[in-house]
Amino acid sequence: MNRELKRISALVLVMFTALFVASSIIQVFQTDNLDADPRNQRARADQYSIERGQILTADGKPIVTSVKSGDTYQFDRKYKDGKLYAAVTGYYNPIGAPTGIEGAENAQLAGTSSDQVLDRLQNIVTGQTPKGASVQLTIQPKVQQAAYDALGSLRGAVVAIQPKTGKVLAMVSKPSYDPNLIADHTNGIASYESLSKRSPNPLVNRAIAGNLNPPGSTFKLITSSAALESGKYTSNSSFPNPPAYTLPGTSTTIHNADGEYCGASKKASIFTAVKLSCNIPIAQLGAKLGSTALRTQAEKFGFDRPLSIPLTVTPSIYPPSDLNSAETAQTAFGQFDVKATPMQMAMVAAAIGNSGVEMKPNLVEKVVSPSLASSQAFSPAVLGNPISAKTASEVKAMMVASVASGAATNARIDGVTVAGKTGTAQNGAEDPYTLWFTGFAPADDPQVAVAVVIENGGGLGQSGFGNQLAAPIAKQVMEAVLNG
Repeated sequence: MNRELKRISALVLVMFTALFVASSIIQVFQTDNLDADPRNQRARADQYSIERGQILTADGKPIVTSVKSGDTYQFDRKYKDGKLYAAVTGYYNPIGAPTGIEGAENAQLAGTSSDQVLDRLQNIVTGQTPKGASVQLTIQPKVQQAAYDALGSLRGAVVAIQPKTGKVLAMVSKPSYDPNLIADHTNGIASYESLSKRSPNPLVNRAIAGNLNPPGSTFKLITSSAALESGKYTSNSSFPNPPAYTLPGTSTTIHNADGEYCGASKKASIFTAVKLSCNIPIAQLGAKLGSTALRTQAEKFGFDRPLSIPLTVTPSIYPPSDLNSAETAQTAFGQFDVKATPMQMAMVAAAIGNSGVEMKPNLVEKVVSPSLASSQAFSPAVLGNPISAKTASEVKAMMVASVASGAATNARIDGVTVAGKTGTAQNGAEDPYTLWFTGFAPADDPQVAVAVVIENGGGLGQSGFGNQLAAPIAKQVMEAVLNG
């Protein structure tokens, strides 16, 4: 064989090897990604020839099923109590990308996941009709219903999680929508376009995404944690207690929520400032701590970090650049450019209640194959340890005092010790406030951590406050968990 022929043979071998490797990667390792790509309409049509798996609540009852349709797509997706669960399930239709659990667990539900190869082979051998796997959620129907009902016609969101495991017990966003309208094969596109043009947009999941809100005084939990973790402060460390405070280097004056002193003493402790939700002592504390310390503590709780539950959670924000003292003072009580999701603030409360251990939130209990053998079970996972057990205990005591006789009294439950923190955040000189509550119960052995956000002032402009509207909602959700 002459030299040129050897070169050509070697080139052909290299090209063949490259083709083999590329096709293997596509067929084996990229299957799930390709099937999930909304541009792959052929894959979507193929998926509609398969009976898509059910989505079940924690009690094993289906809230999403597939039924024979008789048209080109063969199966219709049906959502029971669609508006109640829309923030969790999302929707699935022939054209657009699936959302919610329908999108996050698309490969499993469609039966195209790489870990369902044996099921597909079994269907071929036995001649059985192919089916997708079912996904069982951690969502508890009674808690979900309580959160949905308690939020009523208000615009906002509720998140409830189990502190010891991270299981998401409820996730509600309002205004909601009916996924059945978008799943409709004939009018789904028109329904989607109509819903997406509404204001406020019901397709936005305010529990984990959207235009994030300033957390207001709920952020004081992070500021007080940073102070205690520094070793330079205790809960009894105190600051001057004027009725008004001029931010360092500015002419801007801030006040406490009621425009009064923080308690009756000439100085106010960190404990009192959290209990009564006073801005001025916390602003002074924040200025002394500095933005780096506050940012570091916020990041330990999960701010500025990606999170999948497996729905993608928009990262909460602490301003990334170095801040001056005035800006830092404002961030200490959740203003300036601090923004957060209800999921993040529920995580903060849960970590405090769980002795400083933050569990990774999770919506999926298990994936069940068509043969009813559990093919994938999810175990609790530690996300981090943002604070020590000692700090958690001290901050918890402040939150208990806030509910017992402070700024969060509307979260009190008879016979149960509740820990909580309210927030009333400003959005602009003339804009309605954002109202918050986050907390957990029972305080000594938390079964549930809750975060509630109410946008647009709850219809009260700048006259509403967190304890008035958000705290009672959280109370009803906590009661739903504790009453079983």
